[in-house]
Amino acid sequence: MTDLTGGCLCGEIRFAVPLDALRGVMYCHCRRCQHRTGTAFAAGALAAPGSVSVTAGHGELRTYAPATGFHKQFCALCGSQLFTVRPDGDVHAVRLGALHDPPALPVLGHQFVAYAAPWHPLPDDGAPRFEERMPPR
Repeated sequence: MTDLTGGCLCGEIRFAVPLDALRGVMYCHCRRCQHRTGTAFAAGALAAPGSVSVTAGHGELRTYAPATGFHKQFCALCGSQLFTVRPDGDVHAVRLGALHDPPALPVLGHQFVAYAAPWHPLPDDGAPRFEERMPPR
C-alpha cells in the first residue's frame, strides 16, 4: 500500500494517506466553498474513514465548524485548506491541491451545481451532477 503525502504551503503541517483510501474526486460548487477558497469550486478526494494521518504540525491545524455542514481544517500559519472533516472529527476529504503528488482519480461528481459560478462553466466530463448535496455513498 503506497502512502501519499501532503501538507500546507508553509510546510508546518504534513499528512499521509494511503493511495487506496482515496475513493475519487468530488467537486463542490456551493457558495460556502466559493467564499472559502476564493475560486469557483473546491476539489477534494474522498477518503476512507480513519485513513488520513497528520504527521507534523498538528498544533497549527485549525477547524472552522459551521452550524451546518462539514467542518473545514486549515493551517493557522499560512491559511492552506487541507481537509473537510465530519462533525465526529474524522477526515472526509483531502484537498487535492494539498497533496505533493496528486494521483489521477475518478471523478465521482459535482455537487451544488445549482450555485455554480457563472464565470466558470461546468466541465463536460461526464461525471454525475447534483443540484444540491451528492447522496451518501
